[in-house]
Amino acid sequence: MYPLGSLLVSVAKVLSILLTIYQYIVLGAVIVSWVNADPHNPIVRFLRQSTEPIFRPIRNLMPRAMFRTGIDFTPLIVFLLIVLMQNFVISLMIYYGQKLMVAG
Repeated sequence: MYPLGSLLVSVAKVLSILLTIYQYIVLGAVIVSWVNADPHNPIVRFLRQSTEPIFRPIRNLMPRAMFRTGIDFTPLIVFLLIVLMQNFVISLMIYYGQKLMVAG
């Protein structure tokens, strides 16, 4: 079972890195939303195209009254979901991967 455990740990670490990179992308999108950025700028388009597919379903689940304040809490919810995944799901994957390596 050693190769399976090693694979599980490796996948968990790569997933953690990808989630951290996505956190920085969300942070960039938040900063761009605060300033009057050119919507035709390639960086701005990349940030919007990479975050909107995640933001849209979360915005649809949120009550409409939250948007009357003028503050979009969607990036905060995405951050919390990423932290939850990193601290729970990835930690479990690493734990069980290490258990498989020791058992093998």
